[in-house]
Amino acid sequence: MKWAEGIDKLGLSLYFLLCAFAIANIYSVEPASGTRQAVWFGVSVFVGIIIFMMRTKFFENMAGPIYIVGLLLLIGLFPFGTEILGQKNWYKFGPVSLQPVEFAKIGTALMLANYVSGPDFNLKYKKSLWTSLAIIGIPGIVVLFIPDVGSLLVFIAFFIALFREGLSGWFFGVGFIVAAVFLVSLAVNPLYVVGAIVIIAAIAVFLNSNKIHWNVISVAAIVGGVGLLSGLAYASPNVLEKLPKHQRERIEVLYKGEKAFRDTSGYNLLYSKTAIGSGGFFGKGYREGSVTQGKFVPEQSTDYIFCTVGEEWGFLGSTLLVIAYAVFIGRIYYLSEKQKSAFNRVFGYCFASILLIHFSINLGMVMGLFPTVGIPLPFFSYGGSSLLAFSTMTFIFFKLNYADRNSLV
Repeated sequence: MKWAEGIDKLGLSLYFLLCAFAIANIYSVEPASGTRQAVWFGVSVFVGIIIFMMRTKFFENMAGPIYIVGLLLLIGLFPFGTEILGQKNWYKFGPVSLQPVEFAKIGTALMLANYVSGPDFNLKYKKSLWTSLAIIGIPGIVVLFIPDVGSLLVFIAFFIALFREGLSGWFFGVGFIVAAVFLVSLAVNPLYVVGAIVIIAAIAVFLNSNKIHWNVISVAAIVGGVGLLSGLAYASPNVLEKLPKHQRERIEVLYKGEKAFRDTSGYNLLYSKTAIGSGGFFGKGYREGSVTQGKFVPEQSTDYIFCTVGEEWGFLGSTLLVIAYAVFIGRIYYLSEKQKSAFNRVFGYCFASILLIHFSINLGMVMGLFPTVGIPLPFFSYGGSSLLAFSTMTFIFFKLNYADRNSLV
């Protein structure tokens, strides 16, 4: 059929496969939630059909209003939000709960794509750089004050999109160094960390001495950088102590192991790893997982849904699921590179990077490689807001790709 030419069948097939497998796994541990997720999936597909009937210019022209609405919904949480599981990041309308940060990500992706695709954009100019950072930073600051640390981490995705458009790798380098100093200083005496910082800085200066333009500014920058990192090393343990007890323990679990906190923050992780490990190679079978069917893992249909896959479908099923995600995310990056429109490309990179960060953090979380931060597995974790938002981004991107492939330009 001619009208189907340009529809990315591989990408959409993987989307439907992931959603169907997710509903089956949610139903396995919580039948009522599985039924509701199926209803939300139907709503998502209906929204997708509407999106495919729209003109692609709508998303460019309405990027600003959609961004502002998303921002206002975030701000509205402070007076009108409902607290669930210790976080006031939900609107509750009777039996329906909506998490606006999921939709704010869509608005931010559209707004960033709209700005980057403009004729005056050039990251070599400070105006373009600061405007791009403001588009990302304004909703990011609101999310920080909610607070929703997990969602804030996802905003790194937009910097990946900017990196594709010419953002300096120094932004990622500095961020990595700061995070590494903070985390290492929690496990090692800060004095040793400061010593390592000074030695590494001295070696770096020695190796690049011919490239450095020695003056007061360069010397001040080197000394200031070493000083700030050293200050961070000494401040890190104090910062950890100031965190709420549950957040502090979630970080300490990485160093002391989940058994040290088996009755508090390590409980989820302990039984999650038990469930995944007990699945063996082929798994125990659908609805046959003793750990997940016994309800030992809290949030096992939401943030910890992967442990259900590990126990019931085993290493083989878990590996196939990971491969499906890798192919889906890689497909979006691949199609983004082929877009004629900069708007399409940037939105695709934002979407793929959001999926990548959600996927990486969630799997790291359930396997004890990352602290528990409340990051859902895209399309898989139970939640209408999450499924609808990810589905909306999916259909927007494949609609943009469809129009791009059928364009004569």
